[in-house]
Amino acid sequence: MVKAVVLGAAGGIGQPLSLLLKANPLVTELGLYDIVNTPGVAADLSHISTPAKVVGYLPADDGLTKTLKGADIVVIPAGIPRKPGMTRDDLFKINAGIVRGLAESIAKTAPKAFVLVISNPVNSTVPIVAEVFKSLNVFDPKRIFGVTTLDVTRASTFVSEILGDLNLAKDVVVPVIGGHSGVTIVPILSQSSHPLPSSLDKDSLEKLTYRIQFGGDEVVKAKDGAGSATLSMAYAGAEFAALVLRALKGETGIVSPSYVHLSADVSGGEAIKKEIGEDLEYFSARIQLGPSGVEKILPIGNVNEYEKGLIAAALPDLKTNIEKGVSFVGPSKL
Repeated sequence: MVKAVVLGAAGGIGQPLSLLLKANPLVTELGLYDIVNTPGVAADLSHISTPAKVVGYLPADDGLTKTLKGADIVVIPAGIPRKPGMTRDDLFKINAGIVRGLAESIAKTAPKAFVLVISNPVNSTVPIVAEVFKSLNVFDPKRIFGVTTLDVTRASTFVSEILGDLNLAKDVVVPVIGGHSGVTIVPILSQSSHPLPSSLDKDSLEKLTYRIQFGGDEVVKAKDGAGSATLSMAYAGAEFAALVLRALKGETGIVSPSYVHLSADVSGGEAIKKEIGEDLEYFSARIQLGPSGVEKILPIGNVNEYEKGLIAAALPDLKTNIEKGVSFVGPSKL
């Protein structure tokens, strides 16, 4: 029996994410929570002919606690998109407050659940969840993940486009490390399972890198300000959740990039710090998943000079993002 929970289930990401989790045969119960419309979303999904039982709650009558009770995996897409006239700091304060409140409830009701954070800015919201868990003495770095799978999905798709065969998109594997916003997203294209054409010039490589880093802007522009990357993010979130569930069921050898606390694997985390030359607490790296969550943090490996420059450019922003998340909660005494 596996219970998956989506917090923010009625939103632009939450609804398609909930649909994809309902379709996952490993999920036997699906708990949905949001501040509006959740019972309707749950009723709609409950008509789909897959085994998962669906329940949906609103804040009234302690709905969040009811949703989280017995959860094995909790996915958090909750939050608001940036609106016209809203500064990034305004957006951060709102979403950070939402994530902090949800983290407190998870820590109290389902402290052993795997927590998958989608809410932006991930570079800061994952530290918020971690600091809340620390303050309530239930922190386990192996069980808290920042979902960076959309960066990986974009890299695979865009590389397959350059190779001229979208049938390859499911097979192309490109490690994407660092963080989950702008220049902190570092695609290691030299390690692509399907090498880029030798004829690809520097300008084309830089354009590909930029597209992977700022793919969200492409979607916002195409939607003409009416939305952001919701469908692709829901797909990516469901894909990573599926990997975690497969590992929970005992499947071995599952490797995927994720933004994690580097103490989840002390030796692997220290190796990452040495590779990047910076003593960061969080970093998106390739991780090996197991029944307890993060089993190993794998090294970055060989990178070329261009990629070394990308890593160096990512570190200042990443460090600032992490500090912003930690300071929002207040550093734990643990």
